[in-house]
Amino acid sequence: MAGRLLKVSSLATAVFASSGFYFYSRQLDLNDLSVVRFGRAAATTAVISYDYLTAFKHVEHGTDEYWAIKSKLSELFVSFEEKPQGAASLAQVHKAVLHDGRTVAIKVQHPKVQRQSSKDIMVIEVLVRAVHWLFPDFAFMWLVEEAKKNMPLELDFLNEGLNAVKVSNMLADFPFLKIPMIHWDLSTRRILTMEFAEGGQVNDRDYMKKHHINVNEISENLGKIYSEMIFVHGFVHCDPHPGNVLVRKCPQSKKTEIVLLDHGLYQVLQPDFRLDYCRLWQALINSDMSGMERYSRRLGAGDLYPLFACVLTARSWTAVNAGITSVPVTHSEDVEIRSNAAQYLPQISELLNRVPRQMLLLLKTNDLLRGIETTLQTRASSSSFINMSRCCIRAMARHKRSKARSGRRRLQITLAESLSLWKLSAYELLLWLKGSMMGHWLAALLAFLH
Repeated sequence: MAGRLLKVSSLATAVFASSGFYFYSRQLDLNDLSVVRFGRAAATTAVISYDYLTAFKHVEHGTDEYWAIKSKLSELFVSFEEKPQGAASLAQVHKAVLHDGRTVAIKVQHPKVQRQSSKDIMVIEVLVRAVHWLFPDFAFMWLVEEAKKNMPLELDFLNEGLNAVKVSNMLADFPFLKIPMIHWDLSTRRILTMEFAEGGQVNDRDYMKKHHINVNEISENLGKIYSEMIFVHGFVHCDPHPGNVLVRKCPQSKKTEIVLLDHGLYQVLQPDFRLDYCRLWQALINSDMSGMERYSRRLGAGDLYPLFACVLTARSWTAVNAGITSVPVTHSEDVEIRSNAAQYLPQISELLNRVPRQMLLLLKTNDLLRGIETTLQTRASSSSFINMSRCCIRAMARHKRSKARSGRRRLQITLAESLSLWKLSAYELLLWLKGSMMGHWLAALLAFLH
C-alpha cells in the first residue's frame, strides 16, 4: 500500500520540483527530491516484497482472468520468464515468446491493487487533511481529487492499450518514435500484452555512448514529441520518467529511436486551456512580458504570475525578464532557486490551488522532461524552444482556420503560418551555422575581408 501511496503523492513531488525553485543537482536522484514522497526507502521494501514479485505464481489468489491466463501459459507461449523484467507499485512486466516467434512484454497487475486502491485513496485523504490541520499553508486537497480521477484509469490496462494506439496514430509522422504494438487477443483490464522493445533508459549516457547515440538528437526529438502532444493535439503522456522512455538503434533501419512506454496516464487538454498555454509560452519565448502576465492571469495565476512563469520555465524571475532563450542556465541561478525554495513554499501552494487541474500533470511532465535534459546536459537548449514555437504557431493557425468563415481568410491564415514557420527555420539554420565549423570559417573570412 505504501508504494501506491507514494505513486499518487508523486504528483505533488513533481509539481514542486518543476517550480522556479527547482531543486537541481547532478548528484541527486530527482525521484527523491521532495518531502512529499515520504518514506521512499522504507516503501521500496514493501513494494518489492515476496508476495509482489511472485504475483503471477500466486495468481490463484487473484481474479478468474488471472487464473485463465496462468493455466494456459504453455498453450500461449513457447517460453515465459516468471522473473519480472521490471516491477512497480501497480504492476510488473514479464518477457515471453509467442509460438510464431515474436517476443512480447506482458504487464501483469498486482492482484491486490484493485481491491486496495480505494482504501489507499481514503488513507491519503485522511493524511492530507491531517497535515493541512497541522500546517494550514499546506493546501493539497487537489492531490486527492487527482488521485480519485486518475487511479481507475491507470488500473484499466485496456484503456492504456487504447491510449497507446491513439498516440501511435497521432504521431505517425515521427519516424524516430516507437510505440510498442498491443496484442489485444492476449490483453484484459489487468493484463496487457505488447511488443517487446529493448533499449537503454533515456538518462543512460553510457548506453548512448556505447551505441553511438547522439544525446542532442534524443533531447531534440523528445522535445518535438511532447511539444506536438501538448500544443497541437492536447493529448499528453504524463509519465515520461526515464524508465518509460527508452532509446535504441532500430534493429531494421539502424536509425536512432525513442521508445515510449506506459500509456496509462494521459492528460486531455481543453481547447481554450491549450490555446492560452500556447500563447503563454510564445510570450515567454519572445520575452513579451505583458503577454506573459495576461495569459498567466487567464490560466488562473492572478497576482502570482511572476511565480507562475518561474514554475513553468524552472528559471529565476531575473532570467524570465531578460529572456529565457537568450540567458543561459548558470550554477548561480540554480543556487538562487534552491535557496529561495522554503521562502516561497506558501505561495507555491496557493498557486497550485489556483491553476486549473489540467495544469498539475503538465507541471509534473515538464519536470520529468527537464530532469532528462539536465542529465543529458541539453537543458534550455535553443532547439527545444524552436520546436515549441513551431508547434505553437501551427496550433494557433489551426484554431484560426477552424473559426474562419471564408476560403480567402483561411488562405491568409495558411500563408501567414507558412511565413512564420519559414522565419523560424531560417533562424534555426542561422543558429546552426553560427555553432558549426562552417560558421566559424565564415566569421573568420568576413573578419579578414573587413
